[in-house]
Amino acid sequence: MGERLIVALSGGVDSAVAALLLKRAGHELEALHMSNWQEDEAGYCAAAADWQDARLIAAELRIPIHHVSFATEYRERVFSHFLADYAAGLTPNPDILCNREVKFGVCLDYARRLGGTALATGHYARLATLEGRPRLLRARDADKDQSYFLQAMPRQALQLARFPLGELMKTEVRELARVAGLPVHDRPDSTGICFIGERPFKAFLETYLAPRPGPIETPAGERLGVHDGLMYHTIGQRQGLKIGGLAHHGAEPWYVAGKDVGRNALIVVQGHHHPRLLSVAFATGPVAWLAPVPAAGVELRVQVRHRQAAVPCGLTLAAGGARVELSERLRGVAPGQHAAFYALDECLGGGVIVATECDERAALDASAA
Repeated sequence: MGERLIVALSGGVDSAVAALLLKRAGHELEALHMSNWQEDEAGYCAAAADWQDARLIAAELRIPIHHVSFATEYRERVFSHFLADYAAGLTPNPDILCNREVKFGVCLDYARRLGGTALATGHYARLATLEGRPRLLRARDADKDQSYFLQAMPRQALQLARFPLGELMKTEVRELARVAGLPVHDRPDSTGICFIGERPFKAFLETYLAPRPGPIETPAGERLGVHDGLMYHTIGQRQGLKIGGLAHHGAEPWYVAGKDVGRNALIVVQGHHHPRLLSVAFATGPVAWLAPVPAAGVELRVQVRHRQAAVPCGLTLAAGGARVELSERLRGVAPGQHAAFYALDECLGGGVIVATECDERAALDASAA
C-alpha cells in the first residue's frame, strides 16, 4: 500500500500528470486546488477556469478534490512584500516567496490536516535521500528545471514534498496526459505570475503604486530625460526609456545600469555589454540553507535567474549575509533577485541579492570613451 498523499492540482498539465503517476503507483490520493488571488474584474487571472479544469482532472482520475483559498495569506506574506520591494527600487521574485510561504507553508499544513503524509506538486525537480538527509536536485529536463524557484522552501518541507515529474521531460509529460485522455493534455503552459496575467506589467503596478517621476542620468550625472518611476525598470532593461537619438552620444541603445533610490534617479549607460551592466561580485542577505553550510573546497555554482546557467563562484559567509565572487561576469544582476547555490545538481539554498559590484576601472574607462 502506498502513501496517503495530497496532490496540489492547479488545473494544468503538470500537476495533472503528477496526480496520474501517483495514482498509478498505488498511493491513496486526494487533490487540493488552492486559490491565491481573488479574480479581478478584467479577468487577467484565470482562477475560475483553473478550478474548473482541476475538477475535470479529478473526475477523470476518480479522486476526491478539495478547494481552499489562501488569498489572505498570499496578500500578507507574498504580495505585500512584492509591492514593498518594487516601491524600494528592487526586483523581487514572488514565485520563490510563494513556494516558501504558501505552497510549502500554509498549503502543506492544510494537506497534513487533510490526513496527507506529504504534499505532491507538479514542480520539475527531484528529491533524493543521501547520507541520511533529503536533498533537492535539479530536474532531468534542464529547460524546465524549477529547483531555482524552490531554493527558499523550508528545509523541513523537503521530507514532506513529492515531485513526481523530476525524472521526466516535458514532452513525456504531455504524451502521458494525451494517452491517458486527460482534458488538459494540450493546455498551454502558464507563464508569469497569476495576479498579473497577460496585462502589461507597468499597467498592473500603476494600480498599486503611484508613478513617481525622476531624472534619467548617466553615471557622470548628465541628465538625459525623465522616468515615470524606478519600480518600472530593472537592471539591464532597454525598453521604455525613450531617450534615443541624443546628440553627442552616438547611436548605441541605452540600458538601465542602476538606481539611486535616495535621489529617485535612474542611471543608464550605452551598449549591451557596458561594464556597469556586468557584475563581478554581489552581496546577499541571510542565506536560507536547504543543506548544511558547504565546507571549504566544495565547488559551488550560483544562479540568479530561472533558466540562466549557473556559474562557478566563491562564497564568503558573514554575519547577516554572504559575498559571492563570480568566475565570469553576469549581465543584469539586480538587487532583489534571488541567488541559488548549487553543488553539482544539488540546490543548497539561496539568498536575496542586496548589492552588486562591477569592474569599476573598466566602467570608468567605458564612460570616458
